[in-house]
Amino acid sequence: MTTLLAAADRGSAEAAGPAVRPILMKGNEAIAEAAIQAGCDAYFGYPITPQAELLEWMARRMPECGRVFVQAESELGAINMALGAAATGARVLVSSSSPGISLMAEAMSYMAGSELPVVLVNVMRGGPGLGSIGPSQSDYFQATKGHGHGDYRVPVLAPSSIAEAVGLVADAFEIAERYRTPTMILADGVMGQAMEPVVPSYRMPERLPDGWQLSGANGRPPRVLQSLHLLPEELEAHDRHLQAKYRTIAEREVRWAGEQLDDAEIAIVAYGTAARVARTAIQRARAGGLALGLFRPITLWPFPSDALAAVAPRLRALLVVELSAGQLVEDVRLAVGDRVPVLFHGRMGGMVPTPGEVLDAARRAWAMTEGPAVSR
Repeated sequence: MTTLLAAADRGSAEAAGPAVRPILMKGNEAIAEAAIQAGCDAYFGYPITPQAELLEWMARRMPECGRVFVQAESELGAINMALGAAATGARVLVSSSSPGISLMAEAMSYMAGSELPVVLVNVMRGGPGLGSIGPSQSDYFQATKGHGHGDYRVPVLAPSSIAEAVGLVADAFEIAERYRTPTMILADGVMGQAMEPVVPSYRMPERLPDGWQLSGANGRPPRVLQSLHLLPEELEAHDRHLQAKYRTIAEREVRWAGEQLDDAEIAIVAYGTAARVARTAIQRARAGGLALGLFRPITLWPFPSDALAAVAPRLRALLVVELSAGQLVEDVRLAVGDRVPVLFHGRMGGMVPTPGEVLDAARRAWAMTEGPAVSR
């Protein structure tokens, strides 16, 4: 299912209508409450900035709802507890930020190999190493290329507003359970810490048929959930099964949004906070006669390669804007090949590009593709 969203983010106050009053919420807290409303049975985590408020919200709300909350002794403890809970069929959420996500990589690979559904939220911060607590998008490779060891992928959803994040939480649980796979929501420090009006239009995903969980073997043969296959022939057969599943995900779960692309001559490709900055730059550009548009991937994996490739031939250039040294730009180039020049503008270390920077980069792209001069 390919979903092309309208310019307004799903979950916005306008979409909900005048009868529903929006609530001002911090991004971390809105994601946490959306998970609760989506039926999260158990949460496991460890405090790390800039996602600590998500854990704090769950610490209060999960016991109120009679559900499981555990602040583990470490990120390693949290993700392995999540593995055990997911094996019982519980709807599980884990959250952390970049260095903590790195510590979870081994268990994420185990869960992919064991086909266990779990939703993992990464509120990214600057890196590498301990880096900073500022916003970043430098975990793109980590999220989209598998995260841990082995031949596996995880679906990655990237909201660009708090309201959209609320809707994508339910989608993440649904995808995780439909395909029995870990699924990631990739946000950043701006989205985690900012406050925006959110309409409480939550959705409870339907529980999918069971029959695979570890629920006790009284009256039936025992079930086994494992990622260990010592015979090469068995492991290869299992890996082929996983690859077939990933192909199905890539066919059915692509999500992206386009804004002002119909007449655009240059399109900015950006996600998350970078897309919000790009949106302002596009408004300013159009006011000055420069026809810019926005292509926003919502699923970073599966990446909307076909959709971008279809848009590219009518453009003079693509400008990738990212809070990193240029990671998204690689998937963009793979998608469009030599159909159109691909340029890049990024900031690192917790720095966020301004709309003025992005507009200047777009003007340079215009000039490089031999367009007419655009007055300031």
